[in-house]
Amino acid sequence: MTTTSRLLKLLSLLQTRRDWPGSVLASRLETSDRTVRRDIERLREMGYSIQATMGPEGGYRLDAGSELPPLLFDDDQAVAVAIALQAAPAVGVRIEEAAMRALATIRQVMPPRLRHRLDGLEITTIGRAGDAAPMDVPTDVLITLANTIRARDVLRFDYAPRDAADDDRRLRPARRVEPHHLITAHGRWYLVAWDLDRNGWRLFSADRIAARVPTGPRFTPRVVPGGDVQEFAAARFKGSDVNEWPCRGTVILHLPAQDVLPFAGDGTVVALAENRCSLKAGSWSWGALAASLGRFEVPMEVVEPPELTAAFATLAERYATTGKSAAT
Repeated sequence: MTTTSRLLKLLSLLQTRRDWPGSVLASRLETSDRTVRRDIERLREMGYSIQATMGPEGGYRLDAGSELPPLLFDDDQAVAVAIALQAAPAVGVRIEEAAMRALATIRQVMPPRLRHRLDGLEITTIGRAGDAAPMDVPTDVLITLANTIRARDVLRFDYAPRDAADDDRRLRPARRVEPHHLITAHGRWYLVAWDLDRNGWRLFSADRIAARVPTGPRFTPRVVPGGDVQEFAAARFKGSDVNEWPCRGTVILHLPAQDVLPFAGDGTVVALAENRCSLKAGSWSWGALAASLGRFEVPMEVVEPPELTAAFATLAERYATTGKSAAT
């Protein structure tokens, strides 16, 4: 085994667990304790913080250092990091340029077998129909929020209004919240927090947050309703306290199931025949649900409930009136 190969294997071993007796490392590397000590010194010179551990046998531990040394990934880790870097534009953080430079660095040193796997994955991220445009969030904002969540400190911040023309934060008191989680959805970042002034859970758009210093006192974390952050956030996006649309109905569409699936969102499609399928979908109101189903522009039958049938009748009357007004 060459010195380079031995160093790489030694580094790989040190990264898999905290403490390694020197004799065990020597056995794994099929070399002597003295050679292991020399190799440890070489890694230290490269920037790795490797501490000697006390004990009957003595050993070594890989710790975090003051600078980022060269990293060693196995095949799956390298491909996973490269894929994540390609998807960076989707997360709505201003790291696209840095991500592309990092991806180029990783790809350059990849062996051909891994580069071939990576080149076969061309990732293009797009939102679903109706999604809001992604909002860029400065990296330091996310780091500040994450640090405050970890420290369990009350966060004080200015919250910009949606209308830029109404932005006079100097006249508004700082918001005070207990920050709990950062989530990302459709290219946007949100802070899940307990609002101390409004005494309730809120989702705050991270791009509108301007943190104030210093932070407030420490707090004891509360439990997010239902105990599941993902379910809680999904419910709030639907305007509900539970992850279910308040209005759900089923229709039969005169379309093949495969033509409906791409536009079904979180609805359920069941094939009934070659050119017929059922769609169970939901929305925040019966009128909104009826209007959304109209986008398929084909004959349909309402299966249930009666409220959806009534909503279609209301929409038909409204559209007929609009059509007559436009004709006159």
